[in-house]
Amino acid sequence: MQINIFPIPLVLDTTAIAGASLWSLGLYLGFSSVGQWVTEQINRWFNFAERSLYTSEAEFERTRKAREAQNAFYASVFSIVPFLGAGALCNYGVEISLGKSWAISLGILTCIGCAVYELGRRDGQAAGK
Repeated sequence: MQINIFPIPLVLDTTAIAGASLWSLGLYLGFSSVGQWVTEQINRWFNFAERSLYTSEAEFERTRKAREAQNAFYASVFSIVPFLGAGALCNYGVEISLGKSWAISLGILTCIGCAVYELGRRDGQAAGK
């Protein structure tokens, strides 16, 4: 698909976007503990960085609960970025070695396999408690 923005034509490969998204979702599900760790680290960094913006301790404490909730939301959204990069690399590697159709197919298989793994992992954790 080609999008013509005034001086520069932008070409988007929809199969590459779909393949990278599928791989990203599969990796996000398969490595959910890494995703939680990344989310916690980003949240800690957001809270630390935002603390430096306040000069008044009273104002900081008054708005703390809402800001921490907002930072947790932003951290969970931004924690997807490393998985998008890894998914794009996996998609590119499979696309170069096996072809575009295999990249999509293996991305779908990765999503299904990692989703089943995640369900089993959570069930195993719940049974162990």
